[in-house]
This record gives sequence, C-alpha cells and structure tokens, in this order.
Amino acid sequence: MMRTIEQAGEVRGKRILMRVDFDVPIADGTITEAFRIERQRAQVHALVGAGARVCMIAHIAAQPSFRSLQPALQDILGMPFRFLGSIDELGEFWAGDEPLALLENLRSWPGEEADDDAFARQLAANADLFVNNAFAVSHRPHASVVGLPRLLPAYAGMLVAEEVRQLERILSAPAEGKAVFIGGAKGATKTPVIRHLINSSETIAVGGVVANDILKVRGEDIDASQVDANAAELLSGVDIRDHRLLVPEDNVRDDGRIMDIGPKTADRFAQVARSAAIAVWNGPMGKFEDPRFLAGSRILAEALAASTGFTVIGGGDTIAAVAACGIPLERFGHVCTGGGAMLAFLAGESLPGLAALDQSDAN
Repeated sequence: MMRTIEQAGEVRGKRILMRVDFDVPIADGTITEAFRIERQRAQVHALVGAGARVCMIAHIAAQPSFRSLQPALQDILGMPFRFLGSIDELGEFWAGDEPLALLENLRSWPGEEADDDAFARQLAANADLFVNNAFAVSHRPHASVVGLPRLLPAYAGMLVAEEVRQLERILSAPAEGKAVFIGGAKGATKTPVIRHLINSSETIAVGGVVANDILKVRGEDIDASQVDANAAELLSGVDIRDHRLLVPEDNVRDDGRIMDIGPKTADRFAQVARSAAIAVWNGPMGKFEDPRFLAGSRILAEALAASTGFTVIGGGDTIAAVAACGIPLERFGHVCTGGGAMLAFLAGESLPGLAALDQSDAN
C-alpha cells in the first residue's frame, strides 16, 4: 500500500531526497508557466519547517541546466536553496547543515532514463528516505522515480497523494452525470482513456486529433487535417458510433485542415459541461496557440469554470489554453499537474512510480 509522508513520523534531522516536478516551459531563459513549481511549494515548506534537510531532484527538458533558473525558482518556492552541480556536491550538502538544495537536471546523467541501479545508488547515498512529490513523472520508469524506492524508505508526497485521491474520485464516480472531455494532438495516449471510461461515463466528448481519427475511421471527409497514421488500430475496441461518444458536428477549417471544433459543437459540449455532476478535461479542442482557433477551448473552459459540479482539468496544453482564455485555475475543482500520468491513470494503467511506492522493500 502506498504510504504517504504523513506516515513517516518525525522527520526532524532526516535527510530527505525528494522528487519534484520542475519541468516547465522556458522562453528566452524565462519560466513562462510556473504552475508545476508552485504546487511543490507546500511540501518543501512543510518538510523544511519540520526540521528536515531536503534535496530536491528533478528534470527539465527545455534547457540543459537549472543553474540559470535558481533565482526564479527561489522566488516561486519562497525559499532559498543551494544549487548542486554534481552528485559529489550532493554528498557535501548532506555533510553540511543547509536545509534545502536542488541537484542539477537529472537528464544530465544517462542513468536516469535508463533506471540504472548504480546511478540510483549514487543518488540515494547518505539519504534517510525518499519522497515522490512529482505525480507528472510517475508514469516514467526512471531511476529517480522507480529506482530510489528500491533503496530507501519511500513515501508519496502531499501532492501525489492529492492527485491520486482526486483522480480516483473520477474513476469511482457513477456513470450518470459523468462527462469526459478529450482533445489534443496525441491519439495514442487519449484513446486508451476513451476505451477504459466509455462504459462508466454518461458522455465522452472529443475534439482535436482524436476526433479527426474517429471521423476518418467513420469515413467522413477531413481533407488535409492532422490524423494518426494508425487511427484504426488506436480505436480498436471502441464503438465509434456509441451514442455516449460525442464527436464534432461542425468545425473550423484553415486551408483544408480542421483547426478547432465549430460553434455548434462548442455549444453542445458546453451544455454537457454545465450540467455534469463530475467532469474531467484533458487536451485542447483546437490549435489554441493561434487565437483564431481558441474559441472551442474557451467556450468549454468557461462552461466548466461555471459548473456547479466537480471539475478536473489537466495536461500542460490544457492549462496553457485555460491561461490563454484568462480564466483563473482556482475556478476548477482540481487542476492536475500531470498530462501523460493523468491519462495513464484514467486509462486504468498502473503507474510505475506509484507501484514502486507500493512495493518499496526499503519501508
């Protein structure tokens, strides 16, 4: 059973290695969306405030190093920390008395993505316990996610525990009044959610490339629109004419390509969203980065924000689309930090990072 950090007992004086999620978008050296970092703040403050010594470990894909981001990260976290450029410096940190540190980008070491045991042992050396507070990477079998729980007493952080609780609420809710909205450009990660939830939902409404895939397999004209090459294979096992599956009845096109759901479809989706007892949304309805194709996502986002039901949104592009609409994230019941991890969880898959916490031999 996954143990949470609250079950670890007294942490004063403990040396805690904590997996955090700092994989944020960067433009011209500046963090453009800090939501994932902000969600780490509570756990960092709680552990340091309780007298623990914490080394945060994370990866970032947008640039090779965290070094230049240290001032911005400190401002967002509301706490200074020591930057560690090497694993040797990690040993020095544990030997000192500073309360908080951040190790260099984990992707700097090939052993991270390879789940190399020797690399995991380097990370774990001299630490007392491990905390996974990065739900967004919990679907990745990497050393910092699944290797460390094999070596240290391992616990779920507050954020991971909250994410699991809220997504389980979606899965366990009765079909009546449950609405699922799926969009975006990655059919391979979205169709398993449709397949898993179609029989336990009242409505699954789709836009984006997934909708294009369904329309193509139905034999409808999508012209030069983006589709998955293996659309039929991805949709295997899904009744694409199921009455619970809502696909666009109109769309916005540009140069022969579907770029957004149309106004009739957006209104229909919004009606479902407003009346749902529980709703979850992952993936924009169109190419939201272009203001001409933001309307579908905006109408859906406004409807969900106005809903009296419990609403969950997630995925980096979904959050970015909501931000582009100027809608505060606080208007939704829960905002998931994970994109791929959220989809895997909703598809009923076992997330390696969560399984590793369940199976940790070091506890």
